[in-house]
Formats: sequence, C-alpha cells, structure tokens
Amino acid sequence: MLPFDRVSTTRNWPAITLAAVLTGIWFLLVYYSQSIAFTWDAGFHLLAVQLINAGKRPYLDFPFPQTPLNVWWMAFWMRVFGQTWRVPQALAALATTGAVALAASFVFRRFPVARWRLAAAVVTPVLFSLNELVFRFGTIGQAYAICMFLTVAAFRAAVATPGRRGLWGPAAAGLLAGAAAGCSLLSAMAAPALLVWIALHSRQGNRWAKGAAFVVAGAVPFLPVARLFLQGPSQTWFNVFQYQVAYRHTNWGATAGHDLGQMSTWLNSTQALVLLLLAAAALWYLRRPECGAELRAEFYLCGWLALALGAELALARPTFVRYFVLVVPFLAILAGPGFYEVATRLRGAQSRPLVPTLLLALLIAMGAARAIYNNGDNYRWRDLQKAAAKIRQVTPPNGSLYASEPLYFLLHSTPPEGMQFSYSRDLNLPPVQSAQLHIVPERDMDSQVKAGAFATVAVCMDQDTVDRLKLKDLYRKTEEVEYCNIFWDRAAGKGR
Repeated sequence: MLPFDRVSTTRNWPAITLAAVLTGIWFLLVYYSQSIAFTWDAGFHLLAVQLINAGKRPYLDFPFPQTPLNVWWMAFWMRVFGQTWRVPQALAALATTGAVALAASFVFRRFPVARWRLAAAVVTPVLFSLNELVFRFGTIGQAYAICMFLTVAAFRAAVATPGRRGLWGPAAAGLLAGAAAGCSLLSAMAAPALLVWIALHSRQGNRWAKGAAFVVAGAVPFLPVARLFLQGPSQTWFNVFQYQVAYRHTNWGATAGHDLGQMSTWLNSTQALVLLLLAAAALWYLRRPECGAELRAEFYLCGWLALALGAELALARPTFVRYFVLVVPFLAILAGPGFYEVATRLRGAQSRPLVPTLLLALLIAMGAARAIYNNGDNYRWRDLQKAAAKIRQVTPPNGSLYASEPLYFLLHSTPPEGMQFSYSRDLNLPPVQSAQLHIVPERDMDSQVKAGAFATVAVCMDQDTVDRLKLKDLYRKTEEVEYCNIFWDRAAGKGR
C-alpha cells in the first residue's frame, strides 16, 4: 500500500516520499532559474553586486534604495563562482527550496492525523513551490527568495520557544527576522508579529528576557547599515527610508487604481484561489479538539504572519502582485490542514488521501505549466546576452555607453554617473542633493546624449525614449537585437 494511504511499517517511507518530492521541486526551481527566470528589475540588483565587488559602497557611491544584505550575500558568492547571472539565480532557487523544505517539514512533524500526515506535508510544498509568483520571482537575483527562507526559518525558531526557558530560540528568531528585513523591508512586519506571538505564548522562562533577546538579535543585521549611516547619514537615510516614503511613487500619480488592480489579480489565478480557500479551511479545521491549544497557536501564527505581511505589502505605494510572494509560504503551511478538512468533508473521514492529493497536485502543476507557457515570449538572459554581444562589438574600447542596468552587468561595464539606478532619473531633487546621491535627472541625461557624450546608446523596449532623443538622427548606424535598439557611429555635426 502506498505511503499516502497509511503510515508504512517501514517508518522511513513517508520521510523518503517527502524527500523525493522536495528533491523534484529543487530540480525544477534550479532548472527554471538557469533557463527561463528573468525580470528586468533584477538588473539593478546585479549591477549593485558588480559595483560592490569593484569596491563601491551602496548609498555612498551609488544609489540603491534597498536594504543591502542580499546584494552583499550575492557579492560574496559571485566572488567565489564568477560574475554571472547564473550564480545569484541558483542561490535564489536554493533559498526557495530551503523555505519549501522548512514549511513542509513543519506540517509533516506537527499535523496530528497520522494517516493524512504525509498528504498534508506534500500539499504544502506543491502549493508553495508551484505557485506562479514563487517560481517566477523566487528564482531571480532579487531578495524575494532569501526573504522567504529567512521568514520561514524565523517562524520555525519562534514556535520552538514557548516551552523552553533558554534565550537562544527567541534570539535565533529575531536574528532571522531581522536578516529578512535587512534583505528587503518588504518583509519587515514579520518581526513584530513574531515578537508579539513569542511574548503572548511563552510558557517557560521570562517573557521580557525572551523579548529582549529577540530585539537585540534582530538589530544585528542592521549594524552594517548603521555603519553606512555614520559614514553618510543623508545618503543612507534617503535610500533606506526617504525614497520609499516620499519618492517611490514619483511619476505614478494616483496609485489607488493601480494597487487595486495588482491585488485583484489573485482573483484571476486558480492557484491563488485554491491557496486562499485551503488556508481558510485550515482555520475551520483547527477548531477540532485533536489540534490542542499549542498546535492551534502555531498554525494561527502562520495566519497572523500572512496578515501582517499582506497588510504591509498592500500599503506599499505603488504595490505589485509579485510582492505577495512573501505571503505564500505561510498560506501554504495552512493549506496542508485545510486540504485535510476539505477532502475528508467531501469524501468522508475514512477516505484514502492518495487520489485527492494527486488530483490537487495535477491541478496546481497544470496552472504552473500554463503560467510558464503564457510567459514564454518574455525576455530571458540569453536574449540580453545577444544584445550585449552586439554592443561590445560596436563600442570603441574607451567609448561611453548609455544602457540599462542588466546590460551594464552583462558587459562588466561600469555605468556613468546617474545610470546605476534608472528609476532615480525620474526624481527632481535640488542639484546639490542629486550630486550627493549620485543621481542625474532625466533632462540632464538627455542633454548628455544629445551632446554626444555616449559612443553607443542601447534602448530596450522603450520606443518613447528612442523618439524623444531622436536617436535615429543622432547616430548613423542602428540595429535591433532582441527588442533592444542599438545606436552607434555618431552622425557628423551632431553634438560634440
């Protein structure tokens, strides 16, 4: 009899089955990261890594409106394995797999119905890893993957603390939650949610001491940011806080309609609806007596984390649906018990879990395949590599290049001032502040292009810029390579 149907007399079979599922997920995520995964915004993160490895400091030497732990993490590994996009995307796939494994093992260890334990534990990684947001954004060189891993690890550390007197558990939870926020402030609300839960549910030891251990350890990942603040207080403050609050929505105007549209995309996703419904069903299941107060509190913590993170992400201006990838791990943990509740209600308490588990896995896998197919025409790194090869061919050895961040990264080229973070060109700051922050407004950058400051100009998927700068008049030669318009050979009498 298959291990989904009962706990085998060979006790290792359920664990082996779950390990096999996780191994398959690891393979799929790594393959996707090395072949298909790409987002344009990952470019400025990877360019920041390149600048760091060249001795530059975020905030002080180039604009980077993010907390910096993830780019430092990627910079370390790219020193070891080389400056290629494959390294950070492999790291992201491994971090996402780690988060999936932590979530699945929690359900496997804690779900109280032995006959359905493996099924619930398999449903969690399937719903987690095959979610469209996860495989698209948990496999790229941004902070989503490592934030998922760190927040799930912080959750695992937190649920281990109530029955123990020691301070190592809350300190570990605080350190992990602080590190997640140190990689991206989009995950910041996980820390207060975990701190409050530890304080409310501690049964052994001093609550105040545990809270203090959590807070002190949570501050450790921000010590490097504090050092940067001492070296450049105004630059650090602007990049970490002021840009997010006051300038991030520049040129967006009223964001309410956009934000509502982004959040409502969940209603068009079968995967998202199944995840939400099963998570809601888990809250109903947890009322059963077999769960007990301790287990109920642990699963409820997943719900509180999902609400806290979801509220923070919904309030970002503007917000994007990809941000909500950080909520998926905790909904997926709840979905395991929720699946049991729905399946046994429909088929009876004595039903076997194999058939409904396979049907659900098939449904989610089909949704994932459909999402990959629908994104098949999108950019990939290999497309940009073709454009980069052409730019390298036509640009003189000492010629200056006007391009986007992914191209500077692929070319191992140091961007000119103002080109390290393209969104910064939308800001209209006083000249002294712009110079201090290494920001060049778009009007000034346009003037440089028209004056002949760049030997080569590469503009990807942006016909408005081509027309605005009249690049076809400024350069004699042009070629389109994978949706990138490349201009070179300055026309006589144009600019310098």
